[in-house]
Amino acid sequence: MEFQRLGSILSLAAVVSLLCWPSTVIAGDIVHDDDVAPKKPGCENDFVLVKVQTWVGGVESSEFVGVGARFGVPIVSKEKNANQTRLALSDPRDCCSMPKNKLTNEVIMVHRGKCKFTVKANYAEAAGASAVLIINNEKELYKMVCDPDETELDIQIPAVMLPQEAGASLEKMLMNSSSVSVQLYSPRRPLVDIAEVFLWLMAVGTILCASYWSAWTAREAAIEQDKLLKDAADEISDDGVVRPSGVVEISTISAVLFVVVASCFLIILYKLMSSWFLDLLVVLFCIGGVEGLQTCLVALLSRWLRGTAESYIKVPLFGAVSYLTLAVAPFCIVSAVVWAVYRNHSFAWIGQDVLGIALIITVLQIVRIPNLKVGTVLLGCAFFYDIFWVFVSKKMFHESVMIVVARGDKSGEDGIPMLLKIPRLFDPWGGYSIIGFGDILLPGLLIAFSLRYDWLANKNLRAGYFLWAMFAYGLGLLITYVALNLMDGHGQPALLYIVPFTLGTLLLLGKKRGDLKTLWTKGEPQRPCPHVRLHSSSSSKFEDEK
Repeated sequence: MEFQRLGSILSLAAVVSLLCWPSTVIAGDIVHDDDVAPKKPGCENDFVLVKVQTWVGGVESSEFVGVGARFGVPIVSKEKNANQTRLALSDPRDCCSMPKNKLTNEVIMVHRGKCKFTVKANYAEAAGASAVLIINNEKELYKMVCDPDETELDIQIPAVMLPQEAGASLEKMLMNSSSVSVQLYSPRRPLVDIAEVFLWLMAVGTILCASYWSAWTAREAAIEQDKLLKDAADEISDDGVVRPSGVVEISTISAVLFVVVASCFLIILYKLMSSWFLDLLVVLFCIGGVEGLQTCLVALLSRWLRGTAESYIKVPLFGAVSYLTLAVAPFCIVSAVVWAVYRNHSFAWIGQDVLGIALIITVLQIVRIPNLKVGTVLLGCAFFYDIFWVFVSKKMFHESVMIVVARGDKSGEDGIPMLLKIPRLFDPWGGYSIIGFGDILLPGLLIAFSLRYDWLANKNLRAGYFLWAMFAYGLGLLITYVALNLMDGHGQPALLYIVPFTLGTLLLLGKKRGDLKTLWTKGEPQRPCPHVRLHSSSSSKFEDEK
């Protein structure tokens, strides 16, 4: 049908343009490294995010987030142990000399610049301050470290860096009120948040559903091929192959080109990321989401509403469309529009995940790898792609291009919509646990291939490849989240862990069972042709009659 072909094109366009975002946690990550300033005595604190809660005239007001310095005393982790202390503005503002104002355990606010961080902290402590807030001259946070030749590091007050906007707000509070107090504390993140468990289940469940749908379609196509060969033995050759309609198989060349195209698109996103460009991505995501949700609902409901699913009407531009598709389409469109309108609200992640999962399942149904060779090339290229744009790109662009694009740092909004995400429910810093579409789609192509092979070869779960590939993917994704927590929430390239587990399992298992050559080249087991069997049985019967 024209409508189905159009849907396939839209889904494929979504694949090319929206794939391969990293698995990461968004919770105000610090963006600057300090490899040239290692720890040393007096300057050995771990970098931690710090909450700065304010009170104006005794009434609780805004809360800001800063980062603790390498030097100074550690900041308390529990809110109940943090003192509510009066805030004062340094005079001079940079605190590069002894402050003129008399302090009695106040928290002093100073501006960055003109002297070292440790100099400011030493002067603030000497003036009687209980802590020092250093306001950055940029919007982002900056790690305060010590120079290698510094010696005056016996600083007994905590030092915290705040972004420029937070400093401006605090100064405004001080100008409008005579009484401004602050409370500094750094709550610890839980080792594991329930959001990561649900995200893991979502990723594994999505691949599971898509794989069974893909395998069922492949088996139906094989049955249809056998029927055609039986009914037209003289017209169809022995090597005739019938593929499911609307299915696109990836070639080795297209697998390599995919990574090139994805890299170019990532650079475009990085350079042009802005609010208007993000709106364009939202539109593309909605188009793909509508098509994905519609395809999934039609396939599901057609099992009970076979009559409406098999009755068609001609629609201009779309051709023949089933009545079931027409009935489902308005719901899908409205769902996408509602999500787009309310995408910045706290509950919008639900709609984004529903549309995203439907799109992923649909793409895994449409796009397939024909054999293990193509799967190895695709996942191998994606493996290096992920590593390069998460880690190596820092050397070229002074920041991780993949992480910046995924978080939407340059757009002023919450990031691109091509992610599955769940809010971190028990994290005091909030934020989301997220996983990119590519971390599900690319391994999903290989796992769906393994189940199609198992079904065509009549292998049970234990003797087949799907169960072990699925287990390997789940384990690789689990290790990704372990690494994520060990790295304090900094983005991790999930394919770095998933590809070796998933691809390595199939390669080693295929080698051990003697199926590697078939998996690598043909991608499906050798099946006897029905018309050959029919011809042989007829010949035998004729010989017996003689």
